[in-house]
Amino acid sequence: MSGVEHGRPPHIVVLAGGVGGSRFTRGLLHHLRTEWPASGAAGSAESVPGSGTTASVTVVANTGDDLWLAGLRVCPDLDSIMYALGDAADEQRGWGRRDESERVSAELTAYGVGWPWFTLGDLDLGTHIARSSWLRDGLPLSEATRRLCARWRPGVTLIPATDDEVPTLVTVADGDAPDGTRQLHFEEWWVRHRAALPALAFTQDGVADARPAPGVLEAIADADLVLFAPSNPVVSIGTILGIPGIAEAVRRTAAPVIAVSPIIGGSVVRGMADACLHAIGVETSAVAVAEHYGARGSGPSGEVHGAGPGGGLIDGWLVDPADAAAAPRLEEAGIRPLVRPLWFHSVEETAAIAADAIALAESVTAGSVARR
Repeated sequence: MSGVEHGRPPHIVVLAGGVGGSRFTRGLLHHLRTEWPASGAAGSAESVPGSGTTASVTVVANTGDDLWLAGLRVCPDLDSIMYALGDAADEQRGWGRRDESERVSAELTAYGVGWPWFTLGDLDLGTHIARSSWLRDGLPLSEATRRLCARWRPGVTLIPATDDEVPTLVTVADGDAPDGTRQLHFEEWWVRHRAALPALAFTQDGVADARPAPGVLEAIADADLVLFAPSNPVVSIGTILGIPGIAEAVRRTAAPVIAVSPIIGGSVVRGMADACLHAIGVETSAVAVAEHYGARGSGPSGEVHGAGPGGGLIDGWLVDPADAAAAPRLEEAGIRPLVRPLWFHSVEETAAIAADAIALAESVTAGSVARR
């Protein structure tokens, strides 16, 4: 990773879902501001990739959770990242804005509009109204996101994986349906049913015709480091990689690709990713998820969910000490492991995880140079 190795502030690309992605990125920014104090200065909407004067971060966010609700375009992961990095998130709930009220949602429920189990706060609704207004004016989602970030100034360039609509649909069993199954939007399965309905399959509707949002492929190609946040491997990272062109860009980038395990000791760190992994036949373990992504340069490694067959995607994998026994197997698979605690108990601890991810990238790069 030439930027870090030679003391030049790096350009880092993070592929991320919502809560886990936002918390990891916040720790990454904390570390970069310590190493390069000019980076992500307070009040900056974004850093300029390749400026050479500050470390810059581009976050490519999952949009498979997005939906139209009560006439409004809701983007849960984009908003979770924007609010968290813009210091507006509700840290206790883990989503939405802090100091919220819910009077409008109560009125919508009284009218029978929307989903009564999917409550949108009054302040949050302002974001959805603004976004929906711009989209109806003909602006793409990436431009609407840029305008929203101009207010919240998250300190990163936040880009949706695609401007196209690619809603994640979950296929579940239904004895009353003609073919014995039915499909739910991911948020209904996740929030309303708490993933209790066994998932048979996940599909991103329209993904085959989707295109990466402007700037996504360029950011990956020009990166000094690509990081997979500890987000859901199936419906967050998997959805991003399923956009045609993105997985291939990750495989081709000259930058090392490092991922942080979302699994610790056989359990998911947050959420219900185990239910998602089960549906695609992947064990809920740190080593199984690493092998699911596959080692870059190792040739065909099966199928990354939604991305189709192809080579592997990662060079290095951070695992918790609870999974230290998996390190030899990862090495054999061509993935360089780094064992260190992965719990996000504080911003400082998360920053230390990000620092070790960068250190692992440096070792991967050094090893590649030595082999040449």
